[in-house]
Amino acid sequence: MNTASLRAAAALALVVAASTGTAQTGPAPASEATRSEQRSVAQTLPPEGTRDSADSQRGFLATRKDPVILAANGKPVWNLDAYAFVIGPAPETVNPSLWRHMSHLKRHGLFEVTKNVWQVRGFDVSNMTVIRGQTGWIIIDPLTSVEAAKAAMELVNATLGPRPVRAVLYSHSHGDHFGGVRGVVDEAEVKAGRVPVIAPEGFMEEATSENVMAGGAMQRRAAYQFGTGLTPGATGQMGSGIGMGLSVGTLSLIPPTDTIAATGETRVVDGVALEFQIVSGTEAPAEFNVLIRPEKTFLAAEIATCSLHNILTPRGAKVRDARAWAHYLDEAAIRYAPQSDAVISSHCWPIFGREAGTAWLSAQRDNYRWLHDQTVRRMNRGETMAEIAEALENSPPPGNSAEWSTRGYYGTISHNAKAIYQFYLGWYDAVPANLHAYPPVERAVKLVEALGGADRTLALARNAIAAGDYRWSSDLLQNLVFAEPANAEAKALLATSYEQQGYQAESAIWRNQFLSAANDLRRGRPESSAAQSNDMVAAITTQELLDSAATRFAPEKPGPRNFTVAIDIPDRGETATLDVGTQVMIGRAGVLPAKPAVTIRGPRRAMLALFFVKVPVETVAKMPGVTIEGDLATLQALVDNLDPLPHGFDIVMP
Repeated sequence: MNTASLRAAAALALVVAASTGTAQTGPAPASEATRSEQRSVAQTLPPEGTRDSADSQRGFLATRKDPVILAANGKPVWNLDAYAFVIGPAPETVNPSLWRHMSHLKRHGLFEVTKNVWQVRGFDVSNMTVIRGQTGWIIIDPLTSVEAAKAAMELVNATLGPRPVRAVLYSHSHGDHFGGVRGVVDEAEVKAGRVPVIAPEGFMEEATSENVMAGGAMQRRAAYQFGTGLTPGATGQMGSGIGMGLSVGTLSLIPPTDTIAATGETRVVDGVALEFQIVSGTEAPAEFNVLIRPEKTFLAAEIATCSLHNILTPRGAKVRDARAWAHYLDEAAIRYAPQSDAVISSHCWPIFGREAGTAWLSAQRDNYRWLHDQTVRRMNRGETMAEIAEALENSPPPGNSAEWSTRGYYGTISHNAKAIYQFYLGWYDAVPANLHAYPPVERAVKLVEALGGADRTLALARNAIAAGDYRWSSDLLQNLVFAEPANAEAKALLATSYEQQGYQAESAIWRNQFLSAANDLRRGRPESSAAQSNDMVAAITTQELLDSAATRFAPEKPGPRNFTVAIDIPDRGETATLDVGTQVMIGRAGVLPAKPAVTIRGPRRAMLALFFVKVPVETVAKMPGVTIEGDLATLQALVDNLDPLPHGFDIVMP
C-alpha cells in the first residue's frame, strides 16, 4: 500500500472508530493530518537558542520533597510533578512548540533572581515573588490558594531561614495573585497595622465585582480555558501557556491597607525602596508593576510574560485595551528595563540583563502594537473580525523572528484580533443578515435541513475529517449536534474533530478548550460547584450583592409583585431596600422604604443565606439575631422567584 493509501486508511479508521457506536471514552491517537501538521510546525519554529533553557533554570535552590500539596481534609491541591512527563521529543498529540514551551515552564521550586529577591515558581499557575527586607519577607502575589501559598512559604523559610512576613503586595485584581494570602500572613497582623497590604487603586472593586455579575458563566467557561476536567498528559492538559494548571485549594482575600494610584509613586517597605508603574486597563482593570530599586529588579506583573497574552480572555471578561497595553510596555522598556538587572513576571521565568530585558519588553510591545494597528487598519477598510483574524494569522508579526515569548501559548493572534475589533465596534459586523439571525438551535435545524438532512451532514463531515479539515467538520457537526442532541454518531465525530484540533493547537488554552469539549461530548458535562470564597463574598459591597441577586430574578414565575422589602444589617451599620416590580427588582443600599411589605433585620450572613443560598424564610427567621416582620409569605415568594446560584451548564450541547 502506498503512502497516500496509508494516510487515507488511517483517516478512514479514525472516522470509523468515531462513528461505529463503540462509545469511545478515552482519547484517540493523532490522525495523519495532525501528524503532518506537527511535522510542518516543527520545521518552521525559530532556532532553539539557550536563553529560555538557561533563564528558566538559573538560580534554582530547592523544591519540595513531597510533590503533592494537600488540603486540611487530605485532598490533593497541587502536584508539582504533574508535568514530569514532558521530556524528550514531542509526541504526535502535542504541538511541538507547546511541548518545547512546557519543558521550560514545568520547572518548580525556589529560584534566586537577584540579591535579596527570589521567586517560587511552579507551585501554582502564578509566581510568588519574595524580597528580603530589613526584618522580614515582602511577598508579591501570594498565589491562588491558601494551601499552595503556605507550602511556598514553608519552602522559603526552610531554605533561606525563617523570617516573618512584613508586607504583602497584590500586583493586580485576578485571584491567582491574591487568593493564597492567608497562607502567608495572619489577618490579625494586618488589622493591627504590623503588615501592610499594598495594591493598585480600584483593586477591591475589581477583584470582587468581576466574579459576581457574570460569575456563573465565567466559572464554567474557565473550566474549559484551564482544562480543569482534564488530566495532564500527552493526550490531555498541557498547562495554561503562562504556567501549569490552577491549584484547587482555598481562595482567600485580605483587603489592602494601602493603594497606589499613579506611576512613579514610591513606598519604603521594611527598608526596601519600591517604585510603582500603574498599568490598569491592560491585563487587569487594576494592576501595577514594581521596580525593586535596591536590587535593580523590575516586576512586569502580567503585562509581559513568556507568551502573547489575551486581549479578551476566553473565560470571559471586559475587553482590554491593546493600545494602552503597548504604551505601558513602551514606558517599561524605556523607563524601567534600562535600570534593571532582571525583569521578572508574575508568571513564567525571568529575563536577565539590561539589554535583554529591554529587548524582551520591546518585542512584546511591538507585538501588541502590531495587533492593534493592523486590526484597526483593516477594520477601517471594512473587513470583519473573522476576516481580520484570518489575515493576521497568516501575516508575520513584527520584530525578532527568534523571540519565542511573542508566540501564542496563551493568547492568540486570531482571538486577540477579534477582541480588538470588539473593543471598538462590538460583535455586529454591519451585515443585516447577522443583525437578527436565528438563535443556535433554530439555525442549526434549518441548516441541517438545507444541507440535506442528518445523513448528508454526517457524510460531509466524514469527508472533511478524512481530508484533515477539522475546522469545517466541527462547524458542520456542531450544527448537527444542536439540531439533533441525541445523535450519538454526530457527537462522536465532533469529539474526534475537536480532539485533533486540540492536539494541533500551539496555545495551551485553545488545546484545553478543544479537549474539554471532546471530553464533554463523550462523557457528559461534569458536575460543578457554585461555592464562592467567604472572603470574596464578605468583600463585596451590599449594593453589588443586591444587584447580583436582581440578575437572578425570574419575572415569568408566578408570585406577588409591586412591593418592597426593608433590610437592616446592624453588624454592618447598613440598610437597604428591595423594590420588586413586575419585570425587575431594584436594590438600593443606604435607604429604607416607607411602607415595606416585610422587614428583615439581622447579620449580613442571614441576607446571604436568604437571597443567595435560598434558605427558607422560616429557617432564616430562627437564626441568631434575626427578626422578620410583615408578610413572610411574600418574602418566601420572592426567594422562590430567584434562580439558584448556577452550577454549570452545557457548552457543546444545546
